[in-house]
Amino acid sequence: MSEIETDYLIVGTGCVGMAFADTLVDHCDADVVMIDSHAEPGGHWNDAYPFVTLHQPSSFYGVASTPLGRDRIDTTGLNAGLGELATGAEIQQYFHGVMHDHLLPTGRVRWFPKSVWDRDGGFRSQLTGETHRITARRRIVDTTHLKTTVPSTHTPSFEIDPDARFMPLNDLPKVTEPPAGWVVVGGGKTAMDAVLWLLGAGVDPEAITWIMSRDGWFIPRETVQPGPDRFRQTFTAQALQYEACAAATDVDDLFARLEDGGVLVRLDPSVEPSMFHAPTVSAPELEALRSVRNVVRLGRVTRIGSHEIELTGGTIPTSPDHIHVDCSASAIPKQAPTTIFDGHVITPQTVRAYQPAFSASVLAWIEACVGGGDDAKNALATVVPIPDDRLDWLKLTVANAVNMRAWSEQPEMTRFLDQNRLNGFSRTVRDVDTSDPDNVALLMRMREAVLPGVMNLVKLIGDAEA
Repeated sequence: MSEIETDYLIVGTGCVGMAFADTLVDHCDADVVMIDSHAEPGGHWNDAYPFVTLHQPSSFYGVASTPLGRDRIDTTGLNAGLGELATGAEIQQYFHGVMHDHLLPTGRVRWFPKSVWDRDGGFRSQLTGETHRITARRRIVDTTHLKTTVPSTHTPSFEIDPDARFMPLNDLPKVTEPPAGWVVVGGGKTAMDAVLWLLGAGVDPEAITWIMSRDGWFIPRETVQPGPDRFRQTFTAQALQYEACAAATDVDDLFARLEDGGVLVRLDPSVEPSMFHAPTVSAPELEALRSVRNVVRLGRVTRIGSHEIELTGGTIPTSPDHIHVDCSASAIPKQAPTTIFDGHVITPQTVRAYQPAFSASVLAWIEACVGGGDDAKNALATVVPIPDDRLDWLKLTVANAVNMRAWSEQPEMTRFLDQNRLNGFSRTVRDVDTSDPDNVALLMRMREAVLPGVMNLVKLIGDAEA
């Protein structure tokens, strides 16, 4: 057993671990050890399906020091006219480059791939069996709290008969003969990707059965675009969001207003969504998804048999010649927040909704640059909860606003945020033409709506939970 000493042990080299390490080494002189069970950095991207892409523009993702993609606008496909969406392969290559071209060359980062942390002061190589005892002089950064699950490593919660054809969507490109039909199990981002891939490959929408235990609200991707060219559309949506929050009388009324303002959209206008997992969707993607008419809303799947699928609300027919596609994994399962800065351990979580990479970068800066102990650091790091249902949307919007207010009162932090590549909306505001009175008026409209909107959300949350 070898003995290793370091300032920070970072457990996990996924997006969060990489973004944290990147900002940490750029803002202090600490020594860092990073371990991960994968052979390459990038976390769950190593296990992702081959046609996966980001759902948010590439410029919002990755690490602060290194651009992802070419900051271009897509010109073809269902994302045409919007910021490019990096593919899984591009993201894997990107994180490989960050590790080998930025982190390791500092001489202050050591990386141990294919290694498992035992949570008791050591880790073990999966290839050699060698164990290491490690002492972290300052902190352990445990990124496994936000562990992402993907179909290829996910164990379904339902029974599957041996004769049923069942596969994660990773295997869709391997299919060589047309089945009797396609059954997509799941209602989130992964299921959307599976349906869009099938449609893009020429599959007739009538051949697809989409099992959706809960309908979800989607974010129009057109409203979350960086850059001054998209300023008015993005910030009009922000203003409408907070104005809806301020005017709503209850949760139902709030979501009706958000939909009327184009802040959120749904698959079927006749079905009220109860889920919110924050996927984005372009208008052409939504139109394509709506072409699938056979959407099954009978609750969760309990068993996929040879000739029928059992759900909590009934059964539907199937056959041994149908292909059942597993999209039932929750990317980041909902869990109770925990204190981020807590003695010897940092547990990174989102401090801005939907942006784990930016959140990790912010937390690393707080660790490196904010004095005063854990209380002072946590005061700048209210956890923005991982959403699952409608009420979570209200809670994350409040938590977002709390952090925005706290950060705005710290001049050094404001400078860091203005210069952070991952803070796309800050760049949008910085580069907008403020000589145009309409632009200034829109900024003021949005800012004036924030406080009354957040105050009313707090009331609505209390009413809903009473």
